[in-house]
Amino acid sequence: MKTKKTDLKFLARDLPPEDLEIVKSEGYFLFDSKGKKYVDFLMGWCVGNIGWGNKEIKKKISQYKGPDYVRPEYLYKSWVELAELLAKITPGKLQKSFRATGGTEAVEIALQAAMSHTKRYKFISIEGSYHGHSIGAMSVGSSDFRGWYKNLLPDCHKIKAPLDGKAADQIEELLKQSDIAALIMEPIICSLGVEIPTKEFMSRIQFLCRKYGTLLIMDEVATGFGRTGKLFASEHFGIEPDIMCLAKSITGGYGGLGATITTEEVAKSMEFDFSFYSTYGWYPLSTEAAIVNIKYIMKHKKQLEKNTNEMSKFFVERLSQMKFKFPAKIRAKGLAIGVEFDQLGYANKIVAKAQKNGVLFSQLNNKIFVLFPALNIDRKTVAKGLDILEKCL
Repeated sequence: MKTKKTDLKFLARDLPPEDLEIVKSEGYFLFDSKGKKYVDFLMGWCVGNIGWGNKEIKKKISQYKGPDYVRPEYLYKSWVELAELLAKITPGKLQKSFRATGGTEAVEIALQAAMSHTKRYKFISIEGSYHGHSIGAMSVGSSDFRGWYKNLLPDCHKIKAPLDGKAADQIEELLKQSDIAALIMEPIICSLGVEIPTKEFMSRIQFLCRKYGTLLIMDEVATGFGRTGKLFASEHFGIEPDIMCLAKSITGGYGGLGATITTEEVAKSMEFDFSFYSTYGWYPLSTEAAIVNIKYIMKHKKQLEKNTNEMSKFFVERLSQMKFKFPAKIRAKGLAIGVEFDQLGYANKIVAKAQKNGVLFSQLNNKIFVLFPALNIDRKTVAKGLDILEKCL
């Protein structure tokens, strides 16, 4: 394949690319350079939450007549519109948005804001989690990153799943020292194969963070905008975070954009002495895409949530009936679905075989594969994809 040879020569990657050249996306499907059609159960890893090529959204974006670029120091009406929109739909007292280009940058802003506001420099996160690929984001991610980068920020305590009362006890002992800037986590942890905390755990960490002056950061980069059956996964637990990180499906894939939304008090501590600058944060065309995409999601919110929860049950029922070679643990919250096996390598084999047969999803590691289909996917497409998956067993 010519494209792959050229890719290997000129593109820097962590791993060689797969033999899959995508040339078209439409609805819940991707098409390769050979004309083969694939059922997309990944949607760019929680990016295309409402499917690819939404005609209503693409039409509005194509009509954009605004500036090519706006210097961050200037006023721009669409930035204000997007920030106000995010303040209206996010939980609790979240009000002020920092402009970012994507999820990693949104997390970086969150970490800096927590340090600025609390004047503390230690963090708590969930072991094995993923929050991005910058030095700061990797420092609060999986400890495995330290095998590659020895000098990551040292002061981050990692709490292992399951996230229950015992884990909350561990967090309380750490918070008692009164030196933790923030606890950062995904409310539903996609990077651990859809690990779902107990309600007791979530309720306690919110109470404990407030008690000991530690900020609570919810990373909703992957879980935001309907992925788990609620607009934000934090809503399942009644969480009102001090900071929330957003990206991925904020534009539905129609532009690159991230956001860090904080309470007014946290944002104020970032003024003057400890600010954040992003040259391409909220690039004008991406901002337009985010506004149009979010308005579409809010307009169809009830219908999307209903379909998400109905299709979630269908996925779980079908996966539970499949005759895997090894016992499978199925975890699902909305259309965030993880399947875990004790046998190493088995998940990888299923993913590879399914791809050859026309269904795309992803292995998370040697034991887990994950599915993140579009929230408005129809039952017929789900059944087709799962039929192919089952034949691959």
